[in-house]
Amino acid sequence: MNILIIGSKGFIGRHLVSFFSKTDKCYEADIINDNDNPNYFKISATSPDFISIFKKEKFDVCINASGAANVGASLSDPINDFTLNSVNVQKILEAIRQTQFDCRFILLSSAAVYGNPVKLPISEISELKPISPYGFHKMIAENICLYYSQIFGLKTYCLRLFSVYGEGIRKQVIWDITNKFLHNEVVELYGTGSETRDFIHVNDVVRAINLVCRNEVKQFCIYNIANGEQHTIRDIAKYVGTCLGKNKKVYFNNVTKVGDPLYWEADIENIKKLGYKKSISIKDGIRKYTDWVNCL
Repeated sequence: MNILIIGSKGFIGRHLVSFFSKTDKCYEADIINDNDNPNYFKISATSPDFISIFKKEKFDVCINASGAANVGASLSDPINDFTLNSVNVQKILEAIRQTQFDCRFILLSSAAVYGNPVKLPISEISELKPISPYGFHKMIAENICLYYSQIFGLKTYCLRLFSVYGEGIRKQVIWDITNKFLHNEVVELYGTGSETRDFIHVNDVVRAINLVCRNEVKQFCIYNIANGEQHTIRDIAKYVGTCLGKNKKVYFNNVTKVGDPLYWEADIENIKKLGYKKSISIKDGIRKYTDWVNCL
């Protein structure tokens, strides 16, 4: 297959490129210069021209791994977050509609569309109640995918990623915990410690995306991408401390950050039907991650 990865220089994008380059012809697009790669398209950060990309090459699948992925930044600059996470999705889909109707489009969406669910596990038909601009903008992007599918007949798939971690990420909770264990005398964290997340290693995210690429699925589909497991932040902090060999006091300040959900656990039956199985446990994944951070 010819696969275009937009946002190829980001955290998940880099892992996608590494994976698909082994089996397929992989094309990249991002805002960073890469003059050594003949299959790379540099796009403008402020006015990206996606149509020119689709006019130059034929793609079987386009994976959109671009956009902002920061709840805090969406609160401080919601207009920029809307542009990156909603407007650009429509621009990509319009480019596909005008030039390559048969190209399948995969949106990397987010579990942030669910907000604080009233019932666990969260299924793809659970009510969407985002609690941050980031979550709202991902929900809008999904609706754009839906109407391009229903009205224009494009094949679009929305993958709701839960708490993705792994080597290469320098933000979010496991990065924060790891750095505080390495550099602070006391590890102070937000919340109560009882908050839960459904963590999934980036390698397993890439494997799940590959399954969607390889399977003939419906014209429009939504998938939860997670492991169907709850882990408390308190337990994650214990795992990190153990992996680093650091016995430090962990203090939870009982402050809930605006836009952060309390409890997450995904229903992953739909992606399991495509053949997904977890390959990296949370403890093994954290060990791999802390080893990577230690080498920085």
